[in-house]
Amino acid sequence: MKYLAVILGIAAAPVAAEDSAFVKANILGIFYHELGHAVIDIEGVPIFGQEEDAADVFSILMIDALWESEAAEALSFQAANGFWAEASWRESSGEAIVWADVHSPDERRYYNTICLFYGANPDERDDFAEDLGLPDERAESCIEEFELADESWGPVVDDMIERGPGDSFRFSGSDDTLTGRVVAKEVDALNKDMSLAQPVDIFVEDCGEANAFYDPEAVSITMCVEFEEHLIEIEDLL
Repeated sequence: MKYLAVILGIAAAPVAAEDSAFVKANILGIFYHELGHAVIDIEGVPIFGQEEDAADVFSILMIDALWESEAAEALSFQAANGFWAEASWRESSGEAIVWADVHSPDERRYYNTICLFYGANPDERDDFAEDLGLPDERAESCIEEFELADESWGPVVDDMIERGPGDSFRFSGSDDTLTGRVVAKEVDALNKDMSLAQPVDIFVEDCGEANAFYDPEAVSITMCVEFEEHLIEIEDLL
């Protein structure tokens, strides 16, 4: 399916910081991650391991599957850098890694993102892996890592696509913020190509903190607009 590269901010002319490719790509990456939680819940997907890791895998698989090659690579590049920037921000803020957290350390999420995207098409993504510093010893396992992820998630996404277009992704909120515009456009694209077994409400709103989360009781995803400023801040650390 075709998605406009302008969503990523790919253009010859400079863009304002709040419209940067990095910020837009990471809003989308975060949205896909939270959508992963929603799909796990709604579709009854069994998870062997940490659900947060599974949601990360879903995010990169959606990028690889739904976006055209050049846009997918640009998006994956920026999404990976988002994890590296988070790690740099944590270090600059003097925050230690919380090993008991349900999320993997950002550095690990960085390499996992690179490995999965590279493993999906290694013949054409050598430069991608090299530019982002994927070690050769890790690269050797990336094809198998992608194949395992695709075998796990592929049938779930296939079921969603086989149901056809619908309105099960329900956007609620204003599109007068960058997050609102990006998410609303992606929700429209998803509804044109697939459906969930049960609708999920997607809110873009002020939360008082830079956050995004899925609520299984409400069957809703909340994308906090405060994340925009946080992403702009951490982009400077790259």
